[in-house]
Amino acid sequence: MHIPPPQEVQLIPQDIPLQVVYEDHDLVIIDKPQGMVVHPAHGNWDQTLVNALLYQVQDLSGINGELRPGIVHRLDKDTSGLMVVAKNDHSHRHLADQIKTHSFTREYMALVHGQVRENQGRIEAPIGRDPRDRKKMAVVAGGRPSITNYRVIERFVDYTLVRCRLETGRTHQIRVHMAYLDHPVVGDPLYGPRKNAWGLDKQVLHASLLAITHPTTGELMTFESPLPEYFHDILENLTAVY
Repeated sequence: MHIPPPQEVQLIPQDIPLQVVYEDHDLVIIDKPQGMVVHPAHGNWDQTLVNALLYQVQDLSGINGELRPGIVHRLDKDTSGLMVVAKNDHSHRHLADQIKTHSFTREYMALVHGQVRENQGRIEAPIGRDPRDRKKMAVVAGGRPSITNYRVIERFVDYTLVRCRLETGRTHQIRVHMAYLDHPVVGDPLYGPRKNAWGLDKQVLHASLLAITHPTTGELMTFESPLPEYFHDILENLTAVY
């Protein structure tokens, strides 16, 4: 069998619109749209957030290598909302340490199926690769420790709007944990029902709050992002439960 030689990947700066919430010499805060891949990978070698950053930002940290310059943490392609990008290695190390010590605050708004009974809760369930489907993650014995705190914001007929705060940052964590509670995120093509009332194939999940300590000044900085149009339009069509 002939195996073709590996192809060299060249990152090309691309003029792609980005919503920059904040920028200084050390970091930049981006409000990522739903549908944008964060960094190049198999099947998505361009039109990513990294391609846009290379065009718009003068410097990016090099800790994560050529394919992920400046990327401290990620959002799934179809999760919208706030991300911080490091512009130098000092900032990258400082921000990564905040993630490791749980002082890096990330909150998400999610619309989930069903009515969540408790007003708030803590999901502490280990996450690892799903043994039955390697494309998915799952709550599994021996998985990595994973903690999601949630609070009900509003209940609707058949749905609940929740705010989730991460203590850890595992792949697909909120999506896996809410499905584990039998309240999968609406529109989630991997962990939710195949059909939904809107014909969605993208999860209704938005990174709404990000709080970090500035790597140089030590200032606590909090950023918030309102619900995007796609999320707001769905809520407008729901009937609240009083």
